[in-house]
Amino acid sequence: MQDSVTTSYVRWRLPLLISAVVLILLVPYLLVRQWSNYSTDAHRQVSHTHEVAAAAYALEALIRETDSLGLALGTGSVNTNLRQRLENSIAQIDPQVRRLTELTRDNPEQQVLVGRLQSLILRRVDVARRLSLGTTAAERLDLVDELYGRYQVRQLFDDFLSNEQALLSERQAYAETQRRRVRLLSLAAVLGQLALMGGVIYLLYRMEQRRIASETGLRLASERALAMVQTVREPIVLLDREQRVLMHNAAFAELYADEAGDVRHGPLEDVGHGAWRDTVIRQRLAEVVGRGRELWDFEHVQRTADGVTRTMLLNARRMQLPDRDDDVVLMTVSDISAQKAAQQRIGALNRQLEGKIEQVTEVNRELEAFSYSVSHDLRAPLRHVAGFADKLGRHLGDGLDDKGKHYLDVIGNSARRMSSLIDDLLVYSRLGRNAMKLQAVDMQSLVQETRAVLDANRQADAEEGLAAHRIEWRIAPLPIVVADENMMRQLWLNLLGNAVKYSARREPAVIEVAVEPTPEGGHHFSVRDNGVGFDMEYAGKLFGVFQRLHKASDYPGTGIGLASVRRVVTRHGGRVWAESAPDQGATFHFVLPGQDAISTMESPT
Repeated sequence: MQDSVTTSYVRWRLPLLISAVVLILLVPYLLVRQWSNYSTDAHRQVSHTHEVAAAAYALEALIRETDSLGLALGTGSVNTNLRQRLENSIAQIDPQVRRLTELTRDNPEQQVLVGRLQSLILRRVDVARRLSLGTTAAERLDLVDELYGRYQVRQLFDDFLSNEQALLSERQAYAETQRRRVRLLSLAAVLGQLALMGGVIYLLYRMEQRRIASETGLRLASERALAMVQTVREPIVLLDREQRVLMHNAAFAELYADEAGDVRHGPLEDVGHGAWRDTVIRQRLAEVVGRGRELWDFEHVQRTADGVTRTMLLNARRMQLPDRDDDVVLMTVSDISAQKAAQQRIGALNRQLEGKIEQVTEVNRELEAFSYSVSHDLRAPLRHVAGFADKLGRHLGDGLDDKGKHYLDVIGNSARRMSSLIDDLLVYSRLGRNAMKLQAVDMQSLVQETRAVLDANRQADAEEGLAAHRIEWRIAPLPIVVADENMMRQLWLNLLGNAVKYSARREPAVIEVAVEPTPEGGHHFSVRDNGVGFDMEYAGKLFGVFQRLHKASDYPGTGIGLASVRRVVTRHGGRVWAESAPDQGATFHFVLPGQDAISTMESPT
């Protein structure tokens, strides 16, 4: 029973809806159309009245001009221009009269006035012609009297225009009435349409809600997809079978936009100022869409719209769109110019590195040969010199005078100094050649060990009767670092040894060792003494081999210790410098980078 009622309702609802649409839409349309025609006709009549009045004013102006020119010529003027103007005015009067007659053909009363005007106008034209031919004064007075007395047309024009004005008022009132009717009828039609629309919306509400929900979901999905495509920094373009641009993202426009800042949806070869005119590219894209071949990681060098030559990596494949019958090509473009430049640079650096490695290898071989020569070939002569000088002293015994003893002492001291130089050179060479063995190094222990060695040396000097000064050590807590332990031991031995040596004339000597962290995660060490110091003008020579700022007679040494310090710090990726002033002590600084920075330099072996 319920199904029968529903079927019946559905059966009569559609005809009822169609009938309502016809009544609400068609009937008001026909009525509005009819009243619109009435309104248009009224407007046309008003325009016609204005046209008639304008023609009457124009005719009156021609008559006045004809009278004026006739009077001017009647006074005796021989101006040919005036006569020509008179003839032109007379020639225009008759067509204007005919036009006025044609315009008032639907108004018998106005036709009568036009006929009377026409006869008077002809007489006035005749009078104007006679005046222009030249007359006596008496004749001219008679003609003027006829012109403004017997053939007066002013009243006729006033009557004519009054009739037209009255007709205009009637027609304007009629037109206004028609416009009001049209507006009222239009309002009624709109109200009826709104009522119909309300009924339709009510009947289709649930269907409309489902449709809106479905469209909203589709729109949001489309917007999400479009937003993802536009956000991707990789240029993307969609092409049809003729390789015309259908769609592109913002990244593609940034590279290939024209002067207006946009990419025209035309042939691909016209995009980007000729960047895609390569026949090979067009052929490969044609194979993609024609044969279904995919384009993978194809490198193409092109000049983009910004004038920069770039290396692009192209990928393209054929795909089917739901709104098109033919296949399209989706192409992605990746700018690998930086990678290519980096690869070329890496290749060049590798070639340079290979050359440097060969040079370093050759230098190392020479250094090894030099070290072998120094350690074997030079030591033996030095031992002979020192040994035979000692034997010579014992052989001569008491027969050796003071000058001879002085000579033998100089020979022995020079041999011993040469032996120290050889030892220091070998140490300096090994610091540069030996592989670094990175490990956890306790800098506190190394400094204490070095201090113990230096204190033992001072104690030995004191036992031999040499002067030994008192030292006040101020050593701060030191960290554990990742470094080569042997190199760090050599570094502290040289720095602390220098501090002890150059503060020997201070009582007491004060030596401070401090450390503080760096912003990069490394450690900044400093060794300060209150010794003789040096002039900062010569600080650049301080860390060079055999560079000394004091006399060897005052402060013994080989001049290699600070060069070894710089080599150790440099190999650990750090830097070293000094600050001082004459007779005000010196402070030596060195910075070791963090563990990660040191690990990347040389792996432990």
